[in-house]
Amino acid sequence: MQAGSGVNKLLLHPVAKPLVFALALAPFAWLAWRAVFDQLGANPQEALIRGLGDWALRFMCLVLAVTPVRSIAAWPALLRFRRMLGLFAFFYAVMHLLAYAVFDMGLDAEEIVRDILKRPFILLGTLTLLLLLPLAATSFNRAIRLLGAARWQRLHRLVYGAAITMLLHFFWMRAGKNDFVEVFVYAGFVALLLGWRLRQALQRRQAA
Repeated sequence: MQAGSGVNKLLLHPVAKPLVFALALAPFAWLAWRAVFDQLGANPQEALIRGLGDWALRFMCLVLAVTPVRSIAAWPALLRFRRMLGLFAFFYAVMHLLAYAVFDMGLDAEEIVRDILKRPFILLGTLTLLLLLPLAATSFNRAIRLLGAARWQRLHRLVYGAAITMLLHFFWMRAGKNDFVEVFVYAGFVALLLGWRLRQALQRRQAA
């Protein structure tokens, strides 16, 4: 209990949020630095696109992990970082799409639309971004007041659908390379987190 209380105090420290923000932005800065100085390997465009997509998925996993970790470890202050982590998941997803649009498609809108309709894994990626968009747009306190807490909570359950479509996008992309190791790791992690939430929801229903 004392250890949990100590961590909770650290999470409430005024420096905690700026530190988490800087850490969350660090992967983008690192990828940008490597891109500028030609350190992304033989196919830098693909490395940049995939790197941004990987970080979108990682931040999505962190968002889903906040509530279980908060509950199990008794760190209520962890909740104050969930919104920021969610916005970073959206940020990396947007950067992933922009990198694809610029480097793969040359910002040709017609080609982008054709490619989205032709390739299912890109369609899933686009769907993920569309699911994340209303969550990012209503991530501020005024939106909760305007929508009402219950309606806002229902809307933000879209995060579960976004997590699944993002994972499917990742799976389909790696299937082309016959590389499933990371897919299974992320899928297992997401399944564990969603399973925990389902179990909690069933327990609440039985208690009611």
